[in-house]
Amino acid sequence: MKALVFHGSGKSAWEDVADPGIQDATDAIVRVDAVTICGTDLHILKGDLPEVRPGTVLGHEAVGEVVEVGSDVRTVCPGDRVLVSCITACGRCRYCREGSYGQCRAGGGWILGHLIDGTQAEYVRVPHADLSTYALRGAVDSKDAVLLADIFPTAYEVGVLNGRVRPADTVVVVGAGPIGLAAIATARFYTPERIIAVDLSPARLDAAKRLGADAVASAGDEAEQLVADLTEGLGADVVIEAVGVPASFEACTRMVRPGGHVANVGVHGKPATLHLEDLWIKNVTITTGLVDTYSTPTLLRMMAAGQLPTSSLVTHTFPMDAMEEAYEVFARAADTGALKVVLGGPQHDALTIRTP
Repeated sequence: MKALVFHGSGKSAWEDVADPGIQDATDAIVRVDAVTICGTDLHILKGDLPEVRPGTVLGHEAVGEVVEVGSDVRTVCPGDRVLVSCITACGRCRYCREGSYGQCRAGGGWILGHLIDGTQAEYVRVPHADLSTYALRGAVDSKDAVLLADIFPTAYEVGVLNGRVRPADTVVVVGAGPIGLAAIATARFYTPERIIAVDLSPARLDAAKRLGADAVASAGDEAEQLVADLTEGLGADVVIEAVGVPASFEACTRMVRPGGHVANVGVHGKPATLHLEDLWIKNVTITTGLVDTYSTPTLLRMMAAGQLPTSSLVTHTFPMDAMEEAYEVFARAADTGALKVVLGGPQHDALTIRTP
């Protein structure tokens, strides 16, 4: 089959690799019909995640059709159309029993495109398939559903829920990329008084307005002054960091009010300074987190009911074999206007069924 293979910092290629096969009785093999590219994939290509070994197939989000299952898989079967989650969960370890699937200690967590071969391929092996895939019912568009593999549960759980957004809050979202925009959309579930979006790109700030931001500002002094003006100098109740660079994190800690919450969602490749000399007295709560995807079933129902603006985030579509072009467009978002790119193509020939 064809797949996007990581070959070290700054290097990847769409090339021939071996077809995946069942390795454990809880595995499923999924033919990939739609896949997307995540900002984390760009971090991998920049060398920010050295644990990703050269030779790994990238990607951790997909929609596709199950073509083979191991003998212990019970919830999906060949022919089922499924969402492949970015998080793999065994369901049995301490963390899974607590719903913290991202911290699974039995071969789960974020492994696809990270520790094992991922979804940016014609076929993917999904371990622990019972809890790591979600059956898609009805005529759900694949390009919409694939956004629920990662960005929407990540923004909702790590940003909105960890940040404890409440009615009448002032919420600041720093970074109006796909995650930040999904945070704006899901923060509106809790009727905050205002949502302020911060970014360097005018196009992304325009997108933030369309998704429900009440005010926007360019990153830097302008944003901090706007927050101060709108809150009479108090600061924001919740600040969501959705960039992953030191300057944006440190700006978040300056914009939050005493007693407020900073929810870090961005993937950081460099150290950020935690200014405890200023924060120690302010009762500020700072949370970090890897998504657990416990909210995925809820978000799927909301999407089916038309309550999630998934389609508005997809700005570019490509056939699967245009993976390298799609990466270039996504990586140059400031020039291309890309928010979320989705790749999908014609049906592939059936994978040879192997006996587990």
